Amino acid sequence: MRLRRLVLRRWVPTVNNARTARQVHLVGYFPGVNHSTVWSDPGSGSQVEFDSFAHLARTAERGLFDYVFLAEGLRLREHKGEIHDLDVVGRPAALPLLSALSTVTERIGLVATVNSTFNDPADLARQFATLDHLSAGRAGWNVVTSSEAFFGANFRRGGYLDRNDRYDRAAEVLRAAAALWRARPGAEFGFRGAQIRLDRVSGVTPGPQGAPVIVQAGDSADGREFAAEYAEVVFSPHADPEPAARLAADLTERLARFGRTREDLRILPSATFALGDTEAEAQENAREIARAQVTPQTAIATVERIWGRDLSNLDPDGPLPHEEPGEDELRRGQAPHLGERRKIAADWQEHAQAEGLSLREVVTRKISSFTLVGTPAAVAERIAADVASGRVDGYVLVPHLQPHGLDTFVDRVIPELQERGVYRTEYPEGTTLRDVLDLPRSPLLTRDIRAN
Repeated sequence: MRLRRLVLRRWVPTVNNARTARQVHLVGYFPGVNHSTVWSDPGSGSQVEFDSFAHLARTAERGLFDYVFLAEGLRLREHKGEIHDLDVVGRPAALPLLSALSTVTERIGLVATVNSTFNDPADLARQFATLDHLSAGRAGWNVVTSSEAFFGANFRRGGYLDRNDRYDRAAEVLRAAAALWRARPGAEFGFRGAQIRLDRVSGVTPGPQGAPVIVQAGDSADGREFAAEYAEVVFSPHADPEPAARLAADLTERLARFGRTREDLRILPSATFALGDTEAEAQENAREIARAQVTPQTAIATVERIWGRDLSNLDPDGPLPHEEPGEDELRRGQAPHLGERRKIAADWQEHAQAEGLSLREVVTRKISSFTLVGTPAAVAERIAADVASGRVDGYVLVPHLQPHGLDTFVDRVIPELQERGVYRTEYPEGTTLRDVLDLPRSPLLTRDIRAN
């Protein structure tokens, strides 16, 4: 299969436009549980059929993206004791799906979200090495954690893990997996940690990268420290300039403690987008998308999640509830603690009163994803400026329609980025995901990784 390259407007460097400009990195995301995908739209496809994932991957590859990224769902969320029917029901397992996608793509990276709390390092090391082999070095692992018994109920150990121990276990799982990737194939092997112990497990044959690219998404202090030590990409929740700059500065300081620099890490916040031929058209498209994302049912369910009360009698176009949140957690699998819920409720009430917002309007304002809004040229200019600032290295794009929503961005914004000299016109010579991300060798392979 010949890879179709998108080179609609080729950039020719000049003396005044040298190749020193920071290059934009882009990722295509197929989420699982989320409010951003408008599954009710007639343009939406299936969330389980292979063709949906293949289309997204091929489109992202046509746009010369770094990788495609799949979410993980250990269990469907529940709301008031029932399956939360605003969620996606049923999602394929990421690793076998990405293995299949490796056969219909050539260069784009393949990143799976896999939980380190409820999975064992020997199995994970073998599965990721297998994906790396099948894809010729394009595997990545988004390492996530969970301490909730709600998710743990589907696993033999249950929800045993204290919240404070999540990243301790994640670090041990990574170190044990790295030791397996580094071990001589067929050699006897042992690993001793506080939570992980491996005895006489034969080493796995590492893939072309030696270790998959490690992605991290947690934003707590422990999550950031874990990212500074092990991660090569941070899937950031901060896209606005001030919080993005604070995160970059914090990670840069933490990286130095592990002998790493800012250039050893890619920071990629998530963003959706709304394009138009004019600014006014783009703004109107953005409003329509946001309204489709936050239906009246979604608005009420979201407020019930925060307030911990049955609020089904409320008018979504009326005011927020006046009472404080109750003790009940009506949402399982996505419920902040009571103290956090009270802070969120107070913040929402303050904004609603200050700006005269209805319940649905304040929910839309507060839960909507960061959105790149404008003409293709304006969106490209914004992305280029964000990356030039050093706050971020690009974006993880989450279209509101799956799987075809990315097509418009690839067709209209990528050429604008190329014209500005901040985006590749072909993939680099190196064939691995780490080559595409322009990253050094994995820290898991270059440092002395010990059990403790």
